[in-house]
Amino acid sequence: MSFRKTPLTSHLGVEITGIDLAADLGTDPDSTADEGAGGNLFGDLKQAWLDAGGMMVIRDQTLTRNQHMAFSRRFGPLFHDPGQPPLQDTVSRYLHPDHPQIYRVSNKVDEQGEPLGRARAGTYWHSDVSFRDRPAGASVLYGIEVPDHGGDTIFANMTAAYAALSDGFKAILDGLEAVHDFAVAAATQYAQPLVIEGDFDGANRSVHPVVRTHGETGRKSLYVNPGFTSHLKDFSAEESKAILQPLYDFATRPEFLYRHRWRSGDVVVWDNRCLMHYAIKDYTADRYMERCTAIGERPV
Repeated sequence: MSFRKTPLTSHLGVEITGIDLAADLGTDPDSTADEGAGGNLFGDLKQAWLDAGGMMVIRDQTLTRNQHMAFSRRFGPLFHDPGQPPLQDTVSRYLHPDHPQIYRVSNKVDEQGEPLGRARAGTYWHSDVSFRDRPAGASVLYGIEVPDHGGDTIFANMTAAYAALSDGFKAILDGLEAVHDFAVAAATQYAQPLVIEGDFDGANRSVHPVVRTHGETGRKSLYVNPGFTSHLKDFSAEESKAILQPLYDFATRPEFLYRHRWRSGDVVVWDNRCLMHYAIKDYTADRYMERCTAIGERPV
């Protein structure tokens, strides 16, 4: 088995076709040897992902939940795996009851009228779980049922945005740290009755460098986002805004974006270490997706 690669834009993303993620993809993502029935397919797939800036769309998949989780674990341990931390308490109602590693994104309800997933998940610019000491690495979202139109997801290339900054602005950012806090999103994006008090016990607040170095590629990228970044460490809120808001405005310019129009069977893998994303809530038809989230390294 092999696969085909097609660039999604000139600066971000690759479309993968001709591969079955439920098949044997090989055993060692970092090996160049021909190992197993799948050889080193996953190593090639991951390299294509890294080369494309951490944005990959794999078309025409049919996965069981165990297959989805198994593929996602190739990028690292998942939140809610045995011995690994959970996501924040607020989203626990949207986790699959038999597979807590799977977070459900949906506007559908069950027979009792209870939501199967969170319909408004990610309707703001953010990087997944950036408020943890070890934030998300890869997020793997499987589009099971998607509307004929609407419900796109936009991704911002934070590596390209950093590279395009002036040397003077880069010098200002050098050494700065930012506070990431789940409370930022809770105050504006989550209805207050849904927020669980345990989400504010300090476990969902961390300090990270404003510019981080990717652990696998060595590339530098901006690592702040309006969804979870509260302020710059040792700066006032007003001073922080004067630096952060221009960064957000710059990073979301059209030349740094890729807008994904979903098809049923899409598996989209994005790298939270160097991308932000925004889910557009502009649909009324049924939508059901499932996401696994790999735990990344501590930003440096």
